[in-house]
Amino acid sequence: MPRGCRASYRGHVRTDERQRSRPSAVQWLWYALGGGLPRDLAPWVLADTTRRTWVVRHLVRAVVQLAPLLVVCVVFVPVPLAYRISAAAGGVLLGLLFSLAYMFETTEHRVTKAGYPSGTAGRVRDERVERERLERRAPYRRDGAGSFD
Repeated sequence: MPRGCRASYRGHVRTDERQRSRPSAVQWLWYALGGGLPRDLAPWVLADTTRRTWVVRHLVRAVVQLAPLLVVCVVFVPVPLAYRISAAAGGVLLGLLFSLAYMFETTEHRVTKAGYPSGTAGRVRDERVERERLERRAPYRRDGAGSFD
């Protein structure tokens, strides 16, 4: 039987029991709001917090966290619409500013909750940046100097 599959009571192999590589929409929403994910998604958490677009992903999670407050501010506060929208925009800007200020700590906390040692996300990002720097400079190597072989 393939790894990650489980036989049902009639002996058929159910492929929906395989290890997932991405969280479901509900799991991602829970993750964006600060919740933890199952251990089988730990590699995804590390990739999410270390790939090239990790800052944009962090800001998207911050906007998701701010969205319920923005809806309450715009829909339920009994003042003119222009005031509500300007207050919501100011809240978004201030919330994103604070989110950017604690971006490294927040991503490290997410990776630690996924089961990795503290400092893993920063180390992986630094390694990626160094690897990309070497690859950018690779065309300028001559006569096999600095070969990766």
